Amino acid sequence: MADHDQASLAENPLASWKMGRVGGSGPDLPKWSSITAEHIRPAITAAVDAAVAELDAIEETLAGSAPTTWAELMDPIERLSEQLSRPWGVVSHLKGVRDSEALREAYDEMQPKVVGASLRIGQSRPVYDALVALKANPDSWASLTAAQQRAVECEVRDAELGGVALDGAAKTRYNEIATQLSALSTEFSNNVLDATKAFSHLATDKAEVAGLPHSALEQAAQTAADKGKQAGATADAGPWMFTLDAPSYMAVRMHAKDRTLREKVYRAYLSRASEFSQTSTAAEGKGDNAPLIETILALRREKALLLGYASFAEVSMAKKMATLERAEELLEDIRARARPAAVRELDEIRAFAKDAGAPEADTGLMQWDIGFWSERLREAKYELKEEDLRPYFQLPAVIDGMFALAGKLFDIKVVPADGDVEVWHKDVRFFKVLGADGKPRAYFYLDPYTRPAEKRGGAWMDDVVGRSTAMAAPGESVRLPTAHMVCNGTPPVGDKPSLMTHNEVTTLFHEFGHALQHMLTRESCGPVAGINQVDWDAVELPSQFMENWCYDKKVLRSIGKHYETGEELPDHLFEKLVASKNFGSGTRYLRQCHFALTDLELHARYTPGAEEGGGIFAVEEKIAAKTMIMPAIKEDRFLCGFGHIFAGGYSAGYYSYLWAEVLSADAFGAFEEAGLDDEAAVTATGAKFANTVLALGGGTAPLEVFKEFRGREPDVQALLRHNGLVPAAA
Repeated sequence: MADHDQASLAENPLASWKMGRVGGSGPDLPKWSSITAEHIRPAITAAVDAAVAELDAIEETLAGSAPTTWAELMDPIERLSEQLSRPWGVVSHLKGVRDSEALREAYDEMQPKVVGASLRIGQSRPVYDALVALKANPDSWASLTAAQQRAVECEVRDAELGGVALDGAAKTRYNEIATQLSALSTEFSNNVLDATKAFSHLATDKAEVAGLPHSALEQAAQTAADKGKQAGATADAGPWMFTLDAPSYMAVRMHAKDRTLREKVYRAYLSRASEFSQTSTAAEGKGDNAPLIETILALRREKALLLGYASFAEVSMAKKMATLERAEELLEDIRARARPAAVRELDEIRAFAKDAGAPEADTGLMQWDIGFWSERLREAKYELKEEDLRPYFQLPAVIDGMFALAGKLFDIKVVPADGDVEVWHKDVRFFKVLGADGKPRAYFYLDPYTRPAEKRGGAWMDDVVGRSTAMAAPGESVRLPTAHMVCNGTPPVGDKPSLMTHNEVTTLFHEFGHALQHMLTRESCGPVAGINQVDWDAVELPSQFMENWCYDKKVLRSIGKHYETGEELPDHLFEKLVASKNFGSGTRYLRQCHFALTDLELHARYTPGAEEGGGIFAVEEKIAAKTMIMPAIKEDRFLCGFGHIFAGGYSAGYYSYLWAEVLSADAFGAFEEAGLDDEAAVTATGAKFANTVLALGGGTAPLEVFKEFRGREPDVQALLRHNGLVPAAA
C-alpha cells in the first residue's frame, strides 16, 4: 500500500481503531461520532486485505508443522477473526442506529467483500485440519481447559456448517448462496425500515385523537413539529402526527377511540414492506419483501442440501440445545394450554365491548378493535390505566433502580462514564461496571429512545468487544468486554424526562440481562467468553430472567419514582400491576407459538416454488388455524416485516424465546424458593446465578450451566405457573 494510503488510514477513525485496550488506562473504543460513510470503503477494504494476508501467513505456518498448543493455533485465529469482524461490526451497528443513504451505499458495496473474506477464513482447510489434529492429539487435548476444548469443538462444527468440506462446484455454489443471503437480509431490513419511515398520519381534528393519553399527544405533537408540519404544535391544540414506530403505533392501537384511525394504522403496520404497503415504493412495485422471502427460503434449503442436511431447520438445530422434534413438542404443549385461555379472553373482550355499547360489537369486532377493547377491559377489571403508571417510570430512576438490583444480586457497581468516549447520538449514555474490588470489569452504551428516521425498530444488545486474553493490550492480562444496549423507548418531551410504559421497563431489563451475560463473564478464552458460543435457544435465559424482577415489589419501589414529586410507586398501583400481570397471557403465548411454528414449518417442510404449497402465506394461514382465534385480514403480511427470521439470527430459531423462557422461569423459581423477602437468601442465590449463568459464558454447554445453577434439568411448570396457564399450586 502506498505511503499516502497508509497515512489516510491512520487518520481514518474506523481504520485506526485497534480494539485492544479496554481496561487498564481506559477504554479504547470506536470513534462513533467521527466515523462517516466516506471512512467505510477504505477502512473495510484495508481490513479485508489485512485479514486475508494474515490467513495466508497462518496457513503457510501450518504447512510447516502442526501446532500442538492453544497459543500456537487458536490465539492467531482469534486475532485474525477480529481484524475483520470488529470494524465491520461498527459499520453494521451504525447502519442500525444512524442509517443514511450514503452509509447504505458504502455498506452494500463492502458487504460482498466482507462475506467473501469471511468465507475464505471459515473455509480454510489448513486451519480446519489443524483443529481436528489438535483434538485428536491426546496430549495436546488434555492440556486444554474445558472451555478451550469446547471452543475447538465449536470451531470444528462451525467450519463444517460453513462449507469447509465442500469442493469444486459445490463450494462455489455454497459461497454464492452465502453472498446472496447476506445481501437479501440487508435488503429485507432496508425495506422494513423504509416502509416504517414512509407512513405518517397527520390529525388536525381533536375528535380524531379522542382517548389518546396526554403523553401520546405530546409525542405526536412533537413529531408534527419535528417533521415541519407546524412549529407550534401542542398536545392540546395539535396538529398530531402518528407513525409506525412502536410508541406511536401502540398508543393508537390501544387508546384511540376513532375506529377509522385505528384501522388505518393497523393496516399500515401489518402490510409493511408488502404489495399492500401504503408507500410510494410499493406503488412502484418496489420494496415488497414477499419475493425476497421466497428466495431466502429457497437459498437456505439449497445450502442445507449442499451440507448434507434434509432442511435448513436441521442446520439451525445443529447449534442449539433442542432438536426440531423437541422444539415442536414444547410449542405444541404451550399452544394446547394457551388456546383455551385465548378463546376465553376473546369472548370476554367481545362481551365487555357489547356491554359498553360499542357499535362495532353488533357488527363484529375486527383486529384493530381488539387492542382498544382489551385495554378498556383491563382498566375496568383491575382499575389500572397504563398512564397511571407512566409518571412513576421515569428513565433516570428506572436505570438507577435497575443498577441497584444488579449490584445486590451480582456484587457490582454501575457508574456513569459519559464523556469518556465518543457516542453515535447525543442521547446515548456510557457506563462502566465495577467489581467488588472497585476495579472496572466491563463497559456499555445505552441508546434508549426511538428515532424512526434513522434507527431500526425493536430492541437489541450486541457486543462491541469481548473479554479475551489473546486480545489484551501489551502489559495487560485481559481485554475487558464492552456492550451496547439499544431500545426504542418513548423519548423525553419538552422538559419532561422519558416516561416509560411498564412494557418499556421490562424491555430495558431484558436487554440489560443480555448485556450482563456478556459483561460479567469470568471466562477469558475469547471464542467462548460472554455470549460467544452460547447455544441460541439458551441465550435469552439471562434477559428473560431479568424481566421477572419488574414485578417484584422491592424492585418496583426502587425504580418507580414519580417524576415530579419523587413519591415511590404506591402499594395500590403495585398490587393492581401484579394482579394484571397475566391478563391476556393465553393470547400472548398463542401468538408466540404462531410465530415460532410458522418459522419452523417454513424452514423444515416448505418447498419454495412448489405449486402444491400455495406459497408462504398459505403456510402461515394453515398454522393460523391452530394458533389464531380470529382469522387474519387479507392485507396481513406480517411475514414481510418478520426481521427476526429473515434479517436476524432467529431463522428456524424463533422458538428459542419460549425454550429459554422455560429456563428463565425455572431459574427465577430458585429465588422464589429461597424467599424473595429474605435479603441474604436472594443475595446468595444471585451470587450463584452470577457464578454460573453469567460467569461461564459459552465455555460450558448451556444445559450443564443450568444444572450447575439449579441442581437439575429445567422444568416447564414454572413458566406455566408464572403465566397463569396452570393453577398456582400445581
